[in-house]
Amino acid sequence: MAKLKTNSGAKKRFTLTGSGKIKRKHAYHSHILTKKTTKQKRNLDHFAILDKDDVKRVKELLVM
Repeated sequence: MAKLKTNSGAKKRFTLTGSGKIKRKHAYHSHILTKKTTKQKRNLDHFAILDKDDVKRVKELLVM
């Protein structure tokens, strides 16, 4: 059987932590930043851990 390919969109957007959790970036931090407050932009800058409801779906895309 052929090998499964990793989804290239997911590959660019998610990374694994050492403990096996999946990190993601926040949305709304790429453009139209002038109307957002400094606090809002600073809080969007951090990574977030993927919600447990989405982990199975993302792991299938990353072929783990």
